[in-house]
Amino acid sequence: MRRRMLLVGLWAATTVVAVLVGVFAVSTVGATIRDRGPVGDEVARDVSVPSSSVPEPEGPAVSDEISGEWGAFLVECRDTWAYGVGVRPDEAAGWRIVSWEEGPDDDVDAVFSDGRNSVDLEVFCNRGRPTLAELERNTLGDD
Repeated sequence: MRRRMLLVGLWAATTVVAVLVGVFAVSTVGATIRDRGPVGDEVARDVSVPSSSVPEPEGPAVSDEISGEWGAFLVECRDTWAYGVGVRPDEAAGWRIVSWEEGPDDDVDAVFSDGRNSVDLEVFCNRGRPTLAELERNTLGDD
């Protein structure tokens, strides 16, 4: 009986440690996946505030523009780092920029809206070239 209780206690302790390690790992990796990790975070762009100094990686810069009916998002890659260089909403069609990420990060995002719809772009560097990873369209409420 004593041996059985010892084994149950060891099993319970091991389970608690495994769960804690799992929660820590998922929260750390999850934060990075959601762009809240150590590399960057999505922010509303305010051109009056200077950006913080971030060391730039070596290597040639390759730029590309991701565009559609909403406007355009200019992204530059330097090695594996993505930089949001600029946004140009199609104001004539009623689109505006909600937010965009300047980087550097493993991917950069831009969100456009025309009041009824929104488009969320996620761009990463694939072999040093800007590549659209995800384009998410949403219909907004009447608020």
